[in-house]
Amino acid sequence: QVQLVESGGGLVQAGGSLRLSCAASGRVSSYAMGWFRQAPGKEREFVAAISSSGGATSYTDSVKGRFTISRDNAKNTMYLQMNSLKPEDTADYYCAAAEYGIIFTDRHRYRYWGQGTQITVSS
Repeated sequence: QVQLVESGGGLVQAGGSLRLSCAASGRVSSYAMGWFRQAPGKEREFVAAISSSGGATSYTDSVKGRFTISRDNAKNTMYLQMNSLKPEDTADYYCAAAEYGIIFTDRHRYRYWGQGTQITVSS
């Protein structure tokens, strides 16, 4: 069983940066992992994903060039570096792990989920 715990959320001004971490209790080195977010009243949406090896990544268009996903399999931890934050990035951010090595953007492909961490970007 895999448990995921996010950290690093908070309040930041527009243009600022935050780094999210997702620590896994089990071995996730063979699993693709991803970040999703959910704003109030909206569905959970894909943000970024990374393959099990870290060699492949994918981003939703709205964060390309601003966010960077990475992972350290030795530490069972995934990261999301977020720069140039915008008020529209405000949401609860969730990390997830899929029992496959390749990237998925569909949240239904992910079996394990963290509890989420809130990010608020003020204008």
